[in-house]
Amino acid sequence: MALLRRWLLWLLAAFVALQLFFVGRIALMAVIDPQSTAFQRSEAWRLAGSGQWRWSQQWRNYEQISPQLKRAVIASEDGGFTAHEGVDWDALESAWLKNEKLAQQAERRAAQAADPAKVKPAKVIGGSTITQQLAKNLLLSGERSLLRKGQELVLALALEACLDKRRILEIYLNSVEWGEGVFGAEAAARRYFGKPASQLNGWEAARLAVMLPAPKRYEKRPNSAYLTGRAATISARMGSVAVP
Repeated sequence: MALLRRWLLWLLAAFVALQLFFVGRIALMAVIDPQSTAFQRSEAWRLAGSGQWRWSQQWRNYEQISPQLKRAVIASEDGGFTAHEGVDWDALESAWLKNEKLAQQAERRAAQAADPAKVKPAKVIGGSTITQQLAKNLLLSGERSLLRKGQELVLALALEACLDKRRILEIYLNSVEWGEGVFGAEAAARRYFGKPASQLNGWEAARLAVMLPAPKRYEKRPNSAYLTGRAATISARMGSVAVP
């Protein structure tokens, strides 16, 4: 019993130390631009191992990024960005209920199918805020688990406590993936439109914002009907979006 207590104390101490490490790194980001994210390092290893190295990223300050892109990304990814404190609990609950419903539908299709192995699994709907996405990309692995999701929530709250909304959005727009080896608004603007991020217009910004959930897929399908239609929807929303 004493040994078990010692192990539990060690685990608790390790957990607390990890959280302090994360919070320390986040606090430094108030004044120091992050050089890379956990996701970027993972992608760098993957690309290096594939022998098809391609990498583009140039940091741009908040004022050097088009206001249109800021509006488009918020409209597409997190309409309540300026109002919530890192986590949109209503969106999380809604996503949970939708995922439960989709999973049940997939189970019914599998039960009725001649070959259940050929039935596609249910698509997972996310309810993450921009802050949560940044927390995951900055510091965590890409695995899907309740433990990782819980850590993501904790880090999102830490980001909101240590940084203001402008800084969170600035780091997000400079580090998010926009294609194979394409990271950040500047690299994306030059890759797809041949211009700096500061000069993106509303339509271009909307198309980039729509790419975010699956940038590698849309990089290969730039003329996708969904991409065009969704960009039109985002363009219509942009005028009512609050930007920090």
